[in-house]
Amino acid sequence: MLNELQEQMCEQSRWDFSGLKALFVNCTLKPSPQQSHTEGLLRVSKAILEKNDVTVQMLRPVDYDIAAGVYPDMTEHGWDSDDWPALFEKVREANILVIGTPIWLGDRSSVCSKVIERLYAMSAQLNDDGQYAYYGRVGGCVVTGNEDGIKHVARDILYSLQHLGYLIPPQADAGWVGEAGPGPSYCDEDSGGPHNEFTQRNTTFMTWNLMHLARILDEAGGIPAHGNQRSVWDAGCHAGHENPEHR
Repeated sequence: MLNELQEQMCEQSRWDFSGLKALFVNCTLKPSPQQSHTEGLLRVSKAILEKNDVTVQMLRPVDYDIAAGVYPDMTEHGWDSDDWPALFEKVREANILVIGTPIWLGDRSSVCSKVIERLYAMSAQLNDDGQYAYYGRVGGCVVTGNEDGIKHVARDILYSLQHLGYLIPPQADAGWVGEAGPGPSYCDEDSGGPHNEFTQRNTTFMTWNLMHLARILDEAGGIPAHGNQRSVWDAGCHAGHENPEHR
C-alpha cells in the first residue's frame, strides 16, 4: 500500500500519535462491497495513520439511511428514519475527519453534499467550553475522478469544514484524476494512480499535517475558549422565523 519513502517516514517518526482517532467518510455512490476508487486513495492515508498508532474508522454514508436536511434528527421533521444521529457519534469521537469524494459533473458527489449538510445540522451543539461542537478537530479531503476539478471540489469541502469549526492544516487535500473524459480510474490496472508521485506526495503531506495538528490541539486542550464561545454570545434566530442557520 505504501511506497518506500512513505514507509521510511513512518519508521523514522519521533512523534507519538497514539490515542488520536480518525474517521474517513467515503462519499462514493457505490454501496459496499463494490470497489471504490476513492477508497483506494483513502487507504493510503489510512495506512500512514495506522502505522503511527492512530485509531482509524472508515465508512460509506451510502450504506446507511441518511435523511436529507439540516436538522440533527430528521425523523422529527417528517422522515421515517434517519441513521445520521448515530453516525454523528463517530464524528464526535474523531480528532481527524477526512472526507473523500469522487467527481461527478465537475463537482463533489451528491452523497458528499448530504454529509456536509448533516455535519452542518450538528454544528450548533456546544462542547464543554461553550464552543461549537467541531472546535479542536482537524479536517482534510481526498478527491478522485476521470475529469478535472480536484481543487474546485477540495476548496468547497475545506471551506465547509472550517466554517463548521474544523481547523484545516497546510495542504489538507489530495486527489487523482485521469485524462479528461472516459478512462481508467484510480484503482484500475495501468491507471498510474497508485504510483503517481504528485498524488502520493500530496496524500502523504496531508496525512502527516493532519496528525501533527491534531496532536498539537489535543495536547493544548483544543482552541482557547476566549472570544469564540457561542454560549456567551446571544446570536440565535429571531423570534417567529424558522431558520436552521446556526452560525
